[in-house]
Amino acid sequence: MLRYPSINKLQEKTNSKYSLVVLTAKRARDIVEGKPVLTEEQSERPVSQAAKEIFQDLVTYRESE
Repeated sequence: MLRYPSINKLQEKTNSKYSLVVLTAKRARDIVEGKPVLTEEQSERPVSQAAKEIFQDLVTYRESE
């Protein structure tokens, strides 16, 4: 279960829950595939690590037109 950062704080980083889920899943997949972790503190779970990176604005997204 994700406790930090809270889901409410993470939702502020995107325009929808769907965008947040997709962004988190894609970043977690990158971590599993061996791409470098962007924070000094590491989590056991890739989804938690991805959420921390999104919360710290290390991972962002751009809306397509």
